[in-house]
Amino acid sequence: MTTLPKRYVEDKALRDAAKGVLEADIEHFKATLADQGLAGRVSAQISGSVKRRISAGAQDVLAQAKETASDHRGVLAVLVGALILWFARAPLMELLGLDAADEADAEDGTIDEDQGA
Repeated sequence: MTTLPKRYVEDKALRDAAKGVLEADIEHFKATLADQGLAGRVSAQISGSVKRRISAGAQDVLAQAKETASDHRGVLAVLVGALILWFARAPLMELLGLDAADEADAEDGTIDEDQGA
């Protein structure tokens, strides 16, 4: 009987190791398939990929918004200032001595009797 070449023995050992890894992966797959059915696994994979795509799209939009905001800081400052003034309009009107009734009358074009003609 002849002895096998050293390379053949090494290749057989690698093949056996790869076969062991493959069998372990198959057993792991069977165990996870028993916990969660095939339909559940497919659904989870699809929803996961959709979430990743939406997340990637949202990150792209956020990056573009940041870039645009950094290019137009003045416009952004005016917009933020206008929003602050809009939400603080009632206290500001009171501070100036105007109230909501005077504002509504000014819009309608009517004058209260106590203010005169």
